[in-house]
Amino acid sequence: QVQLIESGGGLVQAGDSLRLSCAAPESIITSSAMAWFRQPPGKEREFVAAISRNGINIYYADSVRGRFTISRDNAKNTVYLQMNSLKLEDTAVYYCAGRSATGLTGIYASMTSGAWYNSWGQGTRVTVST
Repeated sequence: QVQLIESGGGLVQAGDSLRLSCAAPESIITSSAMAWFRQPPGKEREFVAAISRNGINIYYADSVRGRFTISRDNAKNTVYLQMNSLKLEDTAVYYCAGRSATGLTGIYASMTSGAWYNSWGQGTRVTVST
């Protein structure tokens, strides 16, 4: 079981920023497409952002496009989610996901589906208050 470890969550006010990090073994980070999903209280898990293995293909949910930025630093074995202009509706547990042994690029239909990923972290909670 590959372990992805999220960090960076916390309690912030609306309009603030947070950066989430997802650390994984080097062998996984360098061979995987990576993504962030979230599960708001009482709701289903939903896609947030994804980045292909080579960093070229990047996808965002409509609800976060323009506010969130996903990036990867393979040298540091880490994937990031920079979240700006946070809203109350961004409150959720955020999960990092990875799909190993993928091609360098990725298609939208696959990379935005939780079922496509085969590794998950335990989640980090983000709470946005007024």
